Amino acid sequence: MTTLPLTPASADYGRLECGYFERGECRSCALIETEYRQQITDEEIWCHEVLAAVAPSVWLPSFTGAVRDFRNRAKLAVGGRAGQVTLGILDQEFHGVDLRECGIQAPTIRAVIPVLAEFLDATGLAPYDVSARRGELKFVHVTAAPSGDLMIRFVVRTQHGLDVLRSRRTRFLELVPHARVVSVNLLPEHKAVLEGSREELLHGGSLRMNLDRVDLHLRPQSFFQTNTTVAIGLYEQVAEWVEAVAAESLWDLYCGVGGFALHCAQPGGRSGDDQDHRVRRVTGVEVSEQAIESAKISAEELGVEAQFLADDATEFAEAALTAGAAGAERPDCVIVNPPRRGIGARLSAALEGSGVEHIVYSSCNPVSLAKDLARMPGYEATQARIFDMFPHTKHLEVAVVLTRR
Repeated sequence: MTTLPLTPASADYGRLECGYFERGECRSCALIETEYRQQITDEEIWCHEVLAAVAPSVWLPSFTGAVRDFRNRAKLAVGGRAGQVTLGILDQEFHGVDLRECGIQAPTIRAVIPVLAEFLDATGLAPYDVSARRGELKFVHVTAAPSGDLMIRFVVRTQHGLDVLRSRRTRFLELVPHARVVSVNLLPEHKAVLEGSREELLHGGSLRMNLDRVDLHLRPQSFFQTNTTVAIGLYEQVAEWVEAVAAESLWDLYCGVGGFALHCAQPGGRSGDDQDHRVRRVTGVEVSEQAIESAKISAEELGVEAQFLADDATEFAEAALTAGAAGAERPDCVIVNPPRRGIGARLSAALEGSGVEHIVYSSCNPVSLAKDLARMPGYEATQARIFDMFPHTKHLEVAVVLTRR
């Protein structure tokens, strides 16, 4: 087994040395040879260029976190052979590349990967052979909470794989006692996706992500940002912006498990703040029913008044913003946090014609963000900030405050 690929000594100098990268076994961290400060400078230059047409009035300093041990989620492809599996990625010939010592993963994830491999070896189940289209084990998804608790999801091809893993549930919980959620996902189709639609819980219900001041609950198939520290910074920044515009009513579209909505649910950003007892009316909308159930659990625990709806964000906004819609209330502020494709022409048009005073747009794709902002000329970008959610890659998160002209 190799030594830990990301060495602390190299991190001190802002550049990481990775044995996997140097040997050509994994190139996922494409910018790892670039000094981290230079990575951020390059991101800022590129992002400013992409958004030049909308020209945010103020760019706040980029928010950065750790350069190692930062990923809270690992999507491990199962390779190798029965009794000797690899957990990591598949190369161009679909052979397994074992990345159990990957240094960007959270230490709790790195520590559990050998245990997962040992457990899977003992099952005798064969890894899925992409070329031959046979085999059983496809992926293992691991999510780590700041507390060290884990959610483990096995992705298999058939009912047989599910039955075998179910029969070994007790043994697995003995091996991984800090696993708060364990499930098996069935992906019978031969296609380039990470999971199927059917999921069976073997243990627990949700993983508590204990953040600084809001605990979020993650259920299987729920989305959460991969970098906990930077995600907290993003939530706090958006809550500060919402508070600055004194929004009394708020929509959080594409709300996921309710991160933005719950951070913004009460003015001042803190539950039970003695200085301000105003209640902000918050509505979160997300197409995933699993995520909405998670958001409702968190809201109940926090004791905040927030409504969460399982619905398509665009259809919800179009219907609610239609003039004269029954019971509709135009919010003071709308938060949107769409997937990489952006909010698109329909939702952009609905917001442009809505008269909503403020929009906060959090985007993982500045290119689609620029297109969406061009569709909303009635808004001015007043502040923007980059959040480096994915160190050593070209990917980033950028949030922008829009104010009605």
